[in-house]
Amino acid sequence: MKSSPIATPGSRILIVEDELPMRRALEDCLSGQGYRVLSASNGEEGLTRAMREKPDLILLDVMMPGLSGFDLCAALRKAGCSIPILMLTAKGEIEDRVRGLDEGADDYLIKPFSTSELLARMRSILRRKQLSSRSAEFVLGDCRIDLQRMEATQKGRPLELSVREYGILRLLFEADGAPVSREQFLDKVWGVTSFPSTRTVDTHILQLRKKIEQVPETPRWILTVHGLGYRLWLGE
Repeated sequence: MKSSPIATPGSRILIVEDELPMRRALEDCLSGQGYRVLSASNGEEGLTRAMREKPDLILLDVMMPGLSGFDLCAALRKAGCSIPILMLTAKGEIEDRVRGLDEGADDYLIKPFSTSELLARMRSILRRKQLSSRSAEFVLGDCRIDLQRMEATQKGRPLELSVREYGILRLLFEADGAPVSREQFLDKVWGVTSFPSTRTVDTHILQLRKKIEQVPETPRWILTVHGLGYRLWLGE
């Protein structure tokens, strides 16, 4: 079946994969689709290449000797690197998916996967990167949020936000004022499509409001859409 058009032809993709057959297969597939491919055979090399060459997207294997994919992802985010990361792994347990997303990954794909799904996930991530790079910084009252750098200040002072809180804000921001359902938060931020209770989203929103809103009980910026979820108000 013919694949869909690439969102960003010529995008530079870094493949970090210790298994040579898989790495070669990914290199051939992406090169054939018009991507510019970089590769690394272990986590240490991947970290060096990512920081030096600043690719548009990283395809990151989780189970590698030495520096694992989880550790590499955490190291990049700790260093302030916001390059999108798509994790590739044979481990499909929810706990592993959640851990990967908590460490800062943008998406998660379980091996074995189809080429068409991989390319679709990549296009989706690259499209989101294009949208967020246009204006990744916005102001909510006395808070300034920079999604690209994952930095926030309140009255000019550093405001500590977790990776998940940045994920919540990014999803709200990219919705451009439209409501975001609790199920969408679970899927995009937590990486799970089902959860014992969607109340976990409400709990995190409450904590985020306490950090950002002047009066959390009557929020001005992160608004509740009854029966659905939440939306972000960027008006005056």
